[in-house]
Amino acid sequence: MGDWFVRCFPAQSPTPCDVFQELDNPTTRQRVLSLSLAYVPNLDRHIVQITVPLDVSIPKGVVIQTDSFTSPVMKYRMCNRDGCFVQMAMDNAMVEALSKSGPAAKVNIVADGGKTYALNFSLKGFAAAHDSMVEDARAKAKSPAKPADGAASPPTP
Repeated sequence: MGDWFVRCFPAQSPTPCDVFQELDNPTTRQRVLSLSLAYVPNLDRHIVQITVPLDVSIPKGVVIQTDSFTSPVMKYRMCNRDGCFVQMAMDNAMVEALSKSGPAAKVNIVADGGKTYALNFSLKGFAAAHDSMVEDARAKAKSPAKPADGAASPPTP
């Protein structure tokens, strides 16, 4: 849907689906930014994961900015060899603001040396992908777990 992908996972999970976008450097093919937004149906809440490259200023966190919205500073939860990660609950009002924003947005980060970078991403198709993901997540949350292929079915009384 636009520049966003809806993914649903076969395992039982509080967040059975997400919307996802990844941006890679065309020259090096290294990931520059990935965004994942999942919905937790039983809590009516969202969980966001933002991944950025290493060598960022950890205390500065990240800020999402659109034409009509600027998020609060979101703190990094951890870093590993794949990058630094923001993982947190995202207020439904923030998700709604992203859905209503223009076609472009950016994640602002600060490098260890103090230089600020804007990692641009697209909001094209975000609202439709989000709505589809929420619908899929609610449907998966209501359906009973199915045994994996080859797993024994529960006995019938």
